[in-house]
Amino acid sequence: MRKMAERMAAYRKRPGSLVLFLLTVFSAFLVCLTLLLIVGYILVKGLPNLKLSLFAWEYTSENVSMLPAIINTITTTLIALGAAVPVGVCAAVYLVEYAKRGSRLVALIRITAETLSGIPSIVYGLFGFLVFFVTFRWGYSLLGGALTLAIMILPLVMRTTEEALLSVPDSYREGSFGLGAGKLYTIFKVVLPSAIPGILAGVILGVGRIVGETAALLYTAGSVAGVPSNWLGSGRTLAVHMYNLLSEGLYTNQSYATALVLLVLVAGINALSSLVAKKLTKR
Repeated sequence: MRKMAERMAAYRKRPGSLVLFLLTVFSAFLVCLTLLLIVGYILVKGLPNLKLSLFAWEYTSENVSMLPAIINTITTTLIALGAAVPVGVCAAVYLVEYAKRGSRLVALIRITAETLSGIPSIVYGLFGFLVFFVTFRWGYSLLGGALTLAIMILPLVMRTTEEALLSVPDSYREGSFGLGAGKLYTIFKVVLPSAIPGILAGVILGVGRIVGETAALLYTAGSVAGVPSNWLGSGRTLAVHMYNLLSEGLYTNQSYATALVLLVLVAGINALSSLVAKKLTKR
C-alpha cells in the first residue's frame, strides 16, 4: 500500500508518466489478447479436424496427409540452419572481435544486413529460382529451397549474434587475457558461451521464419506432396501444404488442422531451444 501511494503521488506530480504507463499496459494487453485470439481460433478450428489419417505415410487425395510435409519441413529447417548459423556466427565474431570498431567496413556490413532483413521473401524466392533452378539446373529441390531460406535468415542470425557478443562485458575478455589465454581461446571458451542465449534467440527467430515461409519455397522447392528420395527432389513444407489446401478450396478443414500442427511444432522448437539455453547458461 505504501509503494502504491508513493507511485500515485509521483504520477500526480508527473501526469505524463501516468499516460505512458497506461499506454504501455494497454499495448501489452492488446498484444496478449491478439495472441490468445489467434491461438484460440486455430485450436477451435483445428482440433475437431485433427484425424489419424492426416499422418499417413503417403499423401493421397483422400487422406491429404501432412506427414510428408512435416518431414520436409524438418529437413529444410536443418539444412538451412546448418548453412546459415555457422556463417552468421563467424561473421558476427569477426565484426565484434576482430574488425576495427567504428570502421567504414563494419558500418557498411551492418547497413547491408539490415537492408537484406527488410527484403520481401518473394524476392529471395526469385533470386533462388534464378540461381538454383536456372543457373545450377537443380530444378525444384529441397536443397535449393533450404539454401534460399539460409540466405534469407543469414542477416537475422548475424545481427542477433552480434548484439549478443556486444552484450558480453569486456571484463570477461580482459580476465581471460590476464590469465594468459589467446584470442581464439577467449572467443570460443569465454565469449561465445556467455552469448549463447542471445545466439539461440536469433536461431529461434530464424526457425520461425523458415517454418512459416511459403513464397520463397514455391519458387525453389516446389509443391510436390511427398518425401523426395534425395535433397535435389521437390517437396512441400507444412506452410506450403497448408497454402495449397486452402487455395484448392476443397480441404479447408484439413488446412486448419495443419495450422494447428504447425503451431505446435514451432512452440515445441521454441521450448526446446529455451531449455537448451538455460542448461548452457548454468554451465
